Amino acid sequence: MMKFAKTTLFDLQAVIAIEKHRNFRKAAQSLGVSASTLSNAISSLEADMGIRLFNRTTRSVFLSDAGQAFLQRLSPALAELESVLDDVTEFRNTPKGVLKISTAEVAARILFPSILNKFSKLYPELTLELIVQEHLVDIVKEGMDAGIRLKSLVPKDMICIPVGPEYFRPLVVASPEYFEKYGVPSSPHDLSQHNCIAFRFTSGKIYHWEFTDNGIFIDIKPKGNLIVNNQNIAIDAAKDGSGIAYINDWSIREELARGELVPILKDYEITYEGMALYFPGHRLIPAGLRALIDTLRDDATFK
Repeated sequence: MMKFAKTTLFDLQAVIAIEKHRNFRKAAQSLGVSASTLSNAISSLEADMGIRLFNRTTRSVFLSDAGQAFLQRLSPALAELESVLDDVTEFRNTPKGVLKISTAEVAARILFPSILNKFSKLYPELTLELIVQEHLVDIVKEGMDAGIRLKSLVPKDMICIPVGPEYFRPLVVASPEYFEKYGVPSSPHDLSQHNCIAFRFTSGKIYHWEFTDNGIFIDIKPKGNLIVNNQNIAIDAAKDGSGIAYINDWSIREELARGELVPILKDYEITYEGMALYFPGHRLIPAGLRALIDTLRDDATFK
C-alpha cells in the first residue's frame, strides 16, 4: 500500500478546486492562496504519489486518466470528511452534547437552583450532568469536564474560575420552636447540652463544627440522636424542630428569610472563601463549559 506522509487535507481540496475551475489562478483564489502555492502543492502531491494528476498546457489544465480515477474516489470521501469536521466544529461553537460536572453537595445547592431553568432554555441541545461527590476527584481520570469546590481545595495545576458568592459562613440554626422549648446556647461549648444534627461523610468521619472566639479556633464534634449524610435532610430536620444544625448561610437563605430557621452564636462564626469552577489548563474550553461559566458568573443572585 502506498503511503503519502506529506499529503494534507488542503492537497486533496486543491485537486477538487482545480478540476472545478480548470484554472490554477481561479482555483487558488477560491482556496484563499496564491497560484504558486497551489501549483507547488499539486506538484508535491504528484511527486509523492508518483503519478501525474493533471495535464497542463499554457492555456488549460485538465485531469489525467489517473487524476479522474483519483477524483472519482476522492470526492465522496472528502465530502464525508468535511461533514464530520463541520459536525465536530459545532461542539466548539454551539453548546451541545453532555457536560459532566463534579460538584460538592453544598456547591450544587448554592449555585444551581437559580440558574437551571434559564440554562436549560438557553441551551436546549446541551445536557448538564451534575455528579455530587463530597471528596475531591481526578476530573480528568473520571471523565468530567470540570469540577466545583472551595477555592482552597482546587488543585494548583487547574484553571480556577470563581463562581457563586465570594464568601460564605456556616451558621448554627434551629427552628424558633426548638429554641423556645430547649433554650438558646450562649457559646459553642453549650452545644453539648443540646441535640445536634450531625453530618457523616462517606469516609465515616463526622463533620466537625468550627468556630472562633477572639482569634482562638474552636472545634466541636456535634452530638445528638440524628446523623445524616445529606444536607437537605439536616435542613428539614432542623425546620421540624428535631435539633440544631450547622448549615452554610447561602443554602438556607430562604428559610432564614421566612423565619423557619433562626441563627445563633453569630459572634463565633467563621467566614470562608467562596467556590470555584476548575478544569485542566491544557484543554480548550468547549462551548458547553463556556456557557455554564458565563451563566454562573452572570447570576444576579450573588451580586
